[in-house]
Amino acid sequence: MRRKQFRVLGVMSGTSLDGIDLAYLAFTKEEHWEAFILKAETIAYPQKWVEALRTSAELSRTEITALDEKYTDYLAEVIQQFIQKNKIEKLDAVCSHGHTVLHQPEKGFTVQIGNLPKLARLLQQKVVCDFRVQDVELGGQGAPLVPVGDRLLFGDYNYCLNLGGFANISKETETEIEAEAESKRIAYDICPVNTVLNEYASRLGFAFDRDGAIARNAEVNQDLLKELNSLSFYQQKPPKSLGIEWVNSVIFPILEKSESTSEEIIATFTEHVAVQLSENIQNNSSKKVLVTGGGAFNIYLIELLQQKTKAQIILPQNDLIEFKEALIFGFLGVLHLENEINVLASVTGASKNHSSGKIFEV
Repeated sequence: MRRKQFRVLGVMSGTSLDGIDLAYLAFTKEEHWEAFILKAETIAYPQKWVEALRTSAELSRTEITALDEKYTDYLAEVIQQFIQKNKIEKLDAVCSHGHTVLHQPEKGFTVQIGNLPKLARLLQQKVVCDFRVQDVELGGQGAPLVPVGDRLLFGDYNYCLNLGGFANISKETETEIEAEAESKRIAYDICPVNTVLNEYASRLGFAFDRDGAIARNAEVNQDLLKELNSLSFYQQKPPKSLGIEWVNSVIFPILEKSESTSEEIIATFTEHVAVQLSENIQNNSSKKVLVTGGGAFNIYLIELLQQKTKAQIILPQNDLIEFKEALIFGFLGVLHLENEINVLASVTGASKNHSSGKIFEV
C-alpha cells in the first residue's frame, strides 16, 4: 500500500469557552493510521468573546448570522498568527470545527459559527469544516463525532473519555448479527462538566477549579446530588447528546433553586460528574480508560472516579489531554479529503455512515 501523508491544522472551540485549540498535525497511513501532534496551543478568548459566545444561544437568527461573520474574521486572525508564529508551510488543509451556538438535533438543526467560505480566502488555505450539519440532516445527533478517531487512532483502549464542557465517552460494543459477532462503535454525551464547574468558579473569581481544590474542601449537598442524579437524560439510551441550552434550561435552575453556596455547588457537581462517569464504565480492572480534555487536570475529580471504578484510569501526555479533540477534528478533515467515512451511524443515529464536512478552496 502506498504510504499517505498529510499535514493539517486541527482547530477546535469547545463549550467550556477556555479558548481556541490549534494543533499542527501529521497523519500517515500505510496499513493503519498514525497521528502526531507537532505544535499545539490554546489561545484564550478575550473577555468580550467569552461573553458573546456564552450568550449566543439566546440570539435571533439574524444576530447569529452577524456574529458568524465577526467570529470567522476573528478565527482567521488567530489561525493566521499561529501559522506565522510556527513558520508552518505547505498545509494540506485547515480543519476547523468552529464554535457551537445551537445544537438541537431533535428539531433538525445544529449551528456552528466560523465555518463560512471566506475563512479559506482569508487564510489562503484549503478549509474543511462544518462537520455536524450533514449528520443532523441524515437524522443523526450530529455528535459525538470524535469516535471514528477513537476507533482508528486509539483502538487499544476500551473506553475513550473526554472531559470538556461536557463529558462524552466512546467504546466498542459487540452485537450479534446473523449469528456473527460484529463490533460497532457507540458514543454519547454523559453529563455537563466544565460548562457548570467553570461558571461557579468564575463567581468566586477563578477561571476554573484548579486541581479540584474548591470541590475537595467544600461540603456536598446530598439532596441536590440526588436531584441531579435522578434527571431523566441519564436514563435515556444512546445515541444522545447535550447542548448548552439543556444546561441553561435544566441544570442551572436546579442549582440556583438549591440556595447552596458556589463552593457547595462545585463540590456537589464534581461528585455528580464522578457518579455519572462511573456508571458508564465497567467496574473491571482489565478495562482501560483513556481520559482527555481539560477535566483530566481536575485531580480531585479523577480521584473520585478512580474510587468508584476498578477500571484503569489512564492519563496520557499533556499535549494529548489538551489537544485530542483538535487532533481528531484534523483527522476528520483528512478522512473527508480522502472521501472516507468520518461519521459513524452507530454513534450518532444517522441513517448511514458518511463522510461529512464542507471543503472550501482558496
